[in-house]
Amino acid sequence: MEVRNNPAYSHLTSGEMEELIDKLYEQEVKRLGLDKPFLYRSFIYLKNALTLELGRAQYLTSDSGSRNVRNIILERLPATVLLFTTANLIIFVIGLFGGLFLSRRYGSKLDKVIVTLSPLSSIPGWFYGIFLILIFASWFHLLPYGGFVDAPPPKDSLNYALSVMKHMILPVISWLISYSLIEIYVRRTFFLMFSNEDYVEMAKAKGVPPRMIERRYILRPTLPPIITSFALTLISSWMGAIITERVFNWPGIGSLFYMAASIFDSPVIIGEVVIYAYLLGLTVFVLDVIYALIDPRIRVGGA
Repeated sequence: MEVRNNPAYSHLTSGEMEELIDKLYEQEVKRLGLDKPFLYRSFIYLKNALTLELGRAQYLTSDSGSRNVRNIILERLPATVLLFTTANLIIFVIGLFGGLFLSRRYGSKLDKVIVTLSPLSSIPGWFYGIFLILIFASWFHLLPYGGFVDAPPPKDSLNYALSVMKHMILPVISWLISYSLIEIYVRRTFFLMFSNEDYVEMAKAKGVPPRMIERRYILRPTLPPIITSFALTLISSWMGAIITERVFNWPGIGSLFYMAASIFDSPVIIGEVVIYAYLLGLTVFVLDVIYALIDPRIRVGGA
């Protein structure tokens, strides 16, 4: 259709136009390797994926003007990793130590309050983020509405970092409000389950101090599933926090995915899925190594 509407080819006859279209079609088929066998093409696709040769975007461009999908994604990935790694690390620490604290005070008033409020975590973080923007940005003018950094960006590194941190406050708080309570409740329940194991009762009977029981007999055996849950949650948040990034105008790959889906930019969408698959595979590999380090029951190649 573009060839037919191109003024440069307006002088061609109908037959010449069809011949030109067929020639361009054959060139495109050869360029994409579609004239090769499927098995051969599969290895080419695998090589391109491993080297992040993800093609060119149809409409979107990077800040530098590149249409290379790899450049577009890698340009936005650090912003997403920074925001959601920070939020999930804080939630992880709060859940871990808050769960341990509540497991020691099972049935207390604080324990009942946490259990009662934990269903509020069914509301996503971006919902709380809207109210935080209204309160702290619109009413009190204490924090920015969104974005990554002030405009114009500070020139020195320290002020630039402080500006980024200021813009991170509201999205991080929105996630803390949404997911901290359920994280504490889940960890508290998990620790209570393990505290009733036979080896824990044996340690209590031997007179092992309570803090040592928590550290060696409860916390350490539960670390593998806790770290697995944290790692997989972290990876999914890097790829799935689309609405949060849109609410706070955060320039990450969540916003990128939204824009690509809105204008049907297929190469960018496929590229993000490939990046997610790589991150997931790398996470699973790293978890296998971590298991061998933190769990004495697991030995690499040991009998």
